[in-house]
Amino acid sequence: MRITEFINAWLPSRGWKLFAAFAAGLICGLGLYTFYASRAWSYLSDDPATCVNCHIMAPYYSSWDHSSHSLHATCNDCHVPQDNFVKKWFFKGQDGLRHAAVFTMKGEPQVIEALDESAEVIMNNCIRCHEQLNTEFVKTGRVDFKMTKMGEGKACWDCHRDVPHGGKNSLATTPSALVPYPKTNVPKWLKDLHKGKIK
Repeated sequence: MRITEFINAWLPSRGWKLFAAFAAGLICGLGLYTFYASRAWSYLSDDPATCVNCHIMAPYYSSWDHSSHSLHATCNDCHVPQDNFVKKWFFKGQDGLRHAAVFTMKGEPQVIEALDESAEVIMNNCIRCHEQLNTEFVKTGRVDFKMTKMGEGKACWDCHRDVPHGGKNSLATTPSALVPYPKTNVPKWLKDLHKGKIK
């Protein structure tokens, strides 16, 4: 079946064809605008400033930025699997879509905590980066996240609570921490309309 026959079978009249073209244009336009407004391309990088596209992440960015980890590790170094390329990007996409859905629907909790899947990735990355320390000196690298869930050991953050997102001595507790918020993509005419300058 040719494409024209398929279109004529599903959209027999000119009115239906115009409606379908309008609907397809609207969907594509809204999709492109959403891609632009959400800065979706920025999530393809390892730039930590991308995390503050969502303003709720500002304290976490600020506390990381003022920690020793900011000299050697980005957010993705800790929060995304590093075993292989496919697993890294699948996890990053899945986690990113979940975050986008939660933040868009304003469903985030007062205190953000890693889900078990994320906590396992974080602990595996702690062990990977600090391999010499964990295996030669203190021998904690033999405990994995699953063992901590069964009570057979402690997670890294059970002892190192202030690394790298800080506790009571952290800038994360500073309500007006300076972070590199992205520039707004709201057009000037719309801001002026909102402020009542355009009538």
